[in-house]
Amino acid sequence: MDSIIETERLILREFTFDDTKFILDLLNSPGWLEFIGDRNVKTENDAKEYLQNGPMKSYSENGFGLSMVELKSTKIPIGMCGILRRDSLEHPDIGFAFLPEFTGKGYAFEIANATIAFAKNKLKIKTIHAITLPRNKTSIKLLTKIGMKFVKPIFLPNDKDELMLYSN
Repeated sequence: MDSIIETERLILREFTFDDTKFILDLLNSPGWLEFIGDRNVKTENDAKEYLQNGPMKSYSENGFGLSMVELKSTKIPIGMCGILRRDSLEHPDIGFAFLPEFTGKGYAFEIANATIAFAKNKLKIKTIHAITLPRNKTSIKLLTKIGMKFVKPIFLPNDKDELMLYSN
């Protein structure tokens, strides 16, 4: 599988169905459930459906989407990062999530920073948004570190949680 982005320590590549087990683990990790929400992905079949109707559909419809983050040296999957296109936001937004054992090591900053540069330079996306819960202090810190600025509180359709909208 070709990489989309390579940094000093990481590779970003499109998801495949071989990543089903990883998706099952990530979408049921404590951080995902607390800050992103339960996507009801409880089986490998659910994970395949998530991949097919989420990232893979986005690749074909938008030319981008959430992608696998792997350690360059070992190819161990550690998280996801990418640009999403949501009907409820005016501009594409960056998203990221990592397994708990790979947080606090600078990986999220490394790949998110490279993803923003890729979106601007290769995808020619001028304005990039980000959304996060007000209590997600780690994401807020990362968004600020990659140059995003708080714009306003927002609610997405069919979502009861107030989110914070950031933009570059």
